[in-house]
Amino acid sequence: MLLLATSMLALTWPATSHADGKVDCEMRFTMKSWSVFYKTAKGSGTIRCNNGQSMAVKIRAKGGGLTVGKSTIEDGRGEFSGVDGINELLGTYVSAEAHAGAVKSAKGQVVTKGEVSLALAGTGRGWDLGVAFGKFVIKAD
Repeated sequence: MLLLATSMLALTWPATSHADGKVDCEMRFTMKSWSVFYKTAKGSGTIRCNNGQSMAVKIRAKGGGLTVGKSTIEDGRGEFSGVDGINELLGTYVSAEAHAGAVKSAKGQVVTKGEVSLALAGTGRGWDLGVAFGKFVIKAD
């Protein structure tokens, strides 16, 4: 009976885990930013997915608000919501953030593009203070 149950589980496991076609992806990145009412940031990184796909990417963020500062994210990580493939991750995301930091700081932010969400976190250095809204763009390198 145990052998039968194990065999049934082995036969259904791949179909169950990939039936909806969703892939989990993570991005590692570095980014430099500055702001005086208008915020801009540029960086680069690599996206890796659990289906073996990977891609080098360029990152750009722009927006405005009540913000001032200059900072660098050195160890950035991002986790994407389940997608069908890596190409679905490229494009423009909507962003909103509140930030404050001095010397060494940590940042966290969630950006969205349709049904795709990206949770960002990182540590770095610099100083910044404010609230900003704008866009976060990921392009293939």
